[in-house]
Amino acid sequence: MHSAEKRSWSEAFGAFIHPRVITMLFMGLSAGIPILLIFSTLSIWLREAGVDRSTVTYFSWAALGYSFKFVWAPLIDRLPFPVLHGLLGRRRSWLIIAQGCIIGAILWMGLTDPAQNLTMMAFAAVALGFASATQDIVIDAYRIEAADTDLQAMMSSAYIGGYRIGMIVAGAGALTIAGLFEAEGSYQPFAWTMAYGCMALAMCIGVITTLLIREPAVNRTDSKYFHETSDYVRFLAMFAVTVITFILANLYAGDITNPLKAILRDGGMISELAGFIAGTLKLAISIAVAILVAWLTTRVGLTPTGMVRETYIAPVKDFIDRYGKAAIIILILIGVYRIADIVMGVMANVFYTDLGFSKEEIAAVSKTFGLFMTIAGSFMGGVLSVRYGVVRILFVGALLSAITNILFAFMAHLGANTIMFAVVIMADNLSGGLATAAFIAYLSGLTNISFTAMQYAIFSSIMTLFPKILAGFSGTVVDAVGYSWFFIGTAIIGIPVLYLVVLAGRLTDVENPNKDSMPAKAEG
Repeated sequence: MHSAEKRSWSEAFGAFIHPRVITMLFMGLSAGIPILLIFSTLSIWLREAGVDRSTVTYFSWAALGYSFKFVWAPLIDRLPFPVLHGLLGRRRSWLIIAQGCIIGAILWMGLTDPAQNLTMMAFAAVALGFASATQDIVIDAYRIEAADTDLQAMMSSAYIGGYRIGMIVAGAGALTIAGLFEAEGSYQPFAWTMAYGCMALAMCIGVITTLLIREPAVNRTDSKYFHETSDYVRFLAMFAVTVITFILANLYAGDITNPLKAILRDGGMISELAGFIAGTLKLAISIAVAILVAWLTTRVGLTPTGMVRETYIAPVKDFIDRYGKAAIIILILIGVYRIADIVMGVMANVFYTDLGFSKEEIAAVSKTFGLFMTIAGSFMGGVLSVRYGVVRILFVGALLSAITNILFAFMAHLGANTIMFAVVIMADNLSGGLATAAFIAYLSGLTNISFTAMQYAIFSSIMTLFPKILAGFSGTVVDAVGYSWFFIGTAIIGIPVLYLVVLAGRLTDVENPNKDSMPAKAEG
């Protein structure tokens, strides 16, 4: 692994008070608030309003924008927002727009009673998911452009800490506010209007932060195709047509994939695998049709081919050109680095319940105590990355994530032991926070400043795709082998990640990316 310049402990801890690091704490809070207003907090509201469970789960699709944000990330890289761009700059103008849309969507949800108009609530939730994902794109790009690589780990840890605080505000905070205005055992929409109104007010912290910070000073490569307003309008038209095509294709592709799913299940295939194959085929059909329509828009002259190539193909080509064959190793590492955590994590709450822990114990130990351990772990990861280098801490984080999964296997044998529960949660969340801070810093070092938003959006989408697919079969594995062997298995699948970290560390130099952004030669 490449050896980064070793810094003193005073320099490492001194990074805590750097203005850019403090900025990311508030940006993280702004990013952490919307997510729970779509997931758990909204789920409780919907259940109180009498919405059935199956419909409640459909609302999780409102957050699909987080998984596909790389689709519109190039727009944020390329398109200046009218008027505001001249006043605030590229990143700050998009941040203000995204945060304004988030506030509007939260108020829209708060003023909608799902018991009376569930469809309107669905539209509002989708709008919030899209606006929140857009804010994430801009914050990631701002973070990477605002400071050198040696600060990225600390900025990442501050962002994670702020994000977790935002989740507390939107989770426990929103529920507490709703409880203050609601009589016990009765559903009162006004209580939730007040809760969501307060969350919209809390988002003003992000708006104020955006107005106070400076725009990153970045030397961008001039575009060959985006010059006049008409160029941007043509590109937006192509983008809109392609997105609409994707949505329509996804709706009608079910006519093909649903019968296939039924055939596979009738043939003896487990339901989860049949659903995965059918869902993958449906997505593939939708993407293929959307790409075909995008290509047709270039053939009829709506959008120049070079414009599409510069926006979508150039960021990918740039990454491959800079890293060559090492790009394959890097992408594999990105795709599996969090595999041990994610595959284990989907079964965590079910595991705690099956062991016999009460909801109150799970809330106190896993959610509250665990949350603070994650924040502590992220700041620990930031300090250690500054002190010893990102790649070293990336290795340590992967190792600890695998080891802590084995602790869950011991816990399975001990039963509902509260002390062991607290010890395992402390170890797991500290290691998880440390690994995540180092991983975000690593991904940041891989990006080219000319394609920041697009490249980082691709990386962040890849890093959870395969682990989440694999995690879908976790319940089936537990039923087959039991919890102990399941947790040991999740630790074992994390071992190859260690080799990938070492190999990627030899082939790339994310500690000093400004040295022509080229991969280092492999040792030996």
